Amino acid sequence: MNIPEALFSAALLLASAGVVAAPLLRCEVVYAGSSHIVEAAPGSDPYTTPSVDIDGRFRFKAVLLGTQERVDAVKLYVYYETRKQPVLLQEAKYLPPFAAADASGSPDALTGRQYLYAPPLGRELQYGCALREAKP
Repeated sequence: MNIPEALFSAALLLASAGVVAAPLLRCEVVYAGSSHIVEAAPGSDPYTTPSVDIDGRFRFKAVLLGTQERVDAVKLYVYYETRKQPVLLQEAKYLPPFAAADASGSPDALTGRQYLYAPPLGRELQYGCALREAKP
């Protein structure tokens, strides 16, 4: 067996064994009785990550900085929608070591359950995030 064949065989073996699973950030956002799932794959530019509209009242942005092999940081942003522009309510940053998702699959293993209130009527938004492995 020559070197290119050996490399191909090794790559095929690793891929078929599923040795490396990509990290995935999964957040459950709840507002006014409706639940939204926001997922983020690893990336390197938080500025190009779009925010997600939450029923016209909030915007939620989840950023997973890193590569398929490692996570460098998790950044979360919550905005309240106004007539003029979104207003930042919360910015959260999580650095390694990260809390792992537990066996029960808790949706808020990384962040815990977060509660935010927006002016002027005190509307409540809840969210929780967990780091998981992406399913192929």
